[in-house]
Amino acid sequence: MRQRVREIFEPVHPLDPTIRGVSHVMWTDRPRSPGAHARNAVFYGDRAIDRSPCGTGTSARMAQLAARGELRPGDTFVHESIIGSCFTGRVLEALDLAGIEAIIPSIEGSAWATGYNILWIDPRQPFPAG
Repeated sequence: MRQRVREIFEPVHPLDPTIRGVSHVMWTDRPRSPGAHARNAVFYGDRAIDRSPCGTGTSARMAQLAARGELRPGDTFVHESIIGSCFTGRVLEALDLAGIEAIIPSIEGSAWATGYNILWIDPRQPFPAG
């Protein structure tokens, strides 16, 4: 689907033309959790899926709903993931960004550490910074 969208449309950030194209695709559905407004899954990379409600995706969905007139400043939007976890988004402000309707969102949710990584760099390595 992402490839098909890329063939039809290439979005460009209104203030930074180096930010362009489609890298993530969001699938949406009706929620299963009581109190949620929508359910989603965000696909990125070649085979990855974000199992969280996705902060970036929640912000994007809220911007879409605000542009449709379905969310206004002060409104709350509860976004459910494919595993049932939820993020709560709030529209803090609506604004015009170079002629495009935009919002400033606030996202609230829970996260847990699932791993810990330690890297050792050999001081004799000729390229320790990468």
